Amino acid sequence: MTHPAFSPVLPRSLFGYRVHEALGEGAGSIIYRVSDPATHQAYALKHVVRKADKDIRFVEQLESEFEVGSRVRHPNLRRCFDLKFNKTFLLRVNEAGLIMELVDGESLETQLPDSLVQIVDVFTYTAKALDALHGMGYVHCDLKPNNIMVSPKGSVKVIDLGQAVKIGTKKKRIQGTPDFIAPEQVKLGAVTVRTDVYNYGATFYYALTRRKLPTLFTAGSKDGSFLLPDAIPTPHQLNPYIPEALSTLVMDCVKVQPSKRPNDMGSIGKRLELIRHGMLSMRGRG
Repeated sequence: MTHPAFSPVLPRSLFGYRVHEALGEGAGSIIYRVSDPATHQAYALKHVVRKADKDIRFVEQLESEFEVGSRVRHPNLRRCFDLKFNKTFLLRVNEAGLIMELVDGESLETQLPDSLVQIVDVFTYTAKALDALHGMGYVHCDLKPNNIMVSPKGSVKVIDLGQAVKIGTKKKRIQGTPDFIAPEQVKLGAVTVRTDVYNYGATFYYALTRRKLPTLFTAGSKDGSFLLPDAIPTPHQLNPYIPEALSTLVMDCVKVQPSKRPNDMGSIGKRLELIRHGMLSMRGRG
């Protein structure tokens, strides 16, 4: 869905695709709904224009996203189909376009589910998506409300693989979203499955409480003392209707030390299924 204040000049076509509307904008890019004139198949096209030398990083993010997204086959992960370039006579890339699966729905940043059970369902599917990505050997590195899409029928897609890298990578600069970033990302340590666990927990905390956790990036504390569990109100403390088991799971995910977080998304998904069953049982008794 396009933001009301977001209204770029709409090109008629890009890389041979007919442009229908602008869907949004991100880091150095604009995303359009497009269609193939020959097949009428609809896609999303992420468009980057290189206006200065520093903009090459946005092109590189498209290349990274295509590398991972073209291998994706999981129903809860957005697929990428093609990567197009326009180059100068000297073979300098001046614009690029990533052809992606068109995802129906709204992001969690735009609209959160109405019920607690629906929120649990969304994060159960999100856990499955991340588990599949980890099985491919990659870490997402930027899970946040804006990167979880939910359709009107409740289907879930994790999007934006532009910061995804192989498990164990040490990035040369801080990448991530300040309110959801893991401590090891801020410290330029190796990113692992547990990095995504932290991003996931911070996003889940926001969905449950409508509050954002303090992170090593936003608070700027060197010792990280502000991140101690007893310094942060739990979801259950903020809302007694949130089951303690669910609250505990979320807080486990955002431990400062990666070794203290859950090992993998598969185990998180199993815990969520048990929690959901308990929630429905309690509802039935009521």
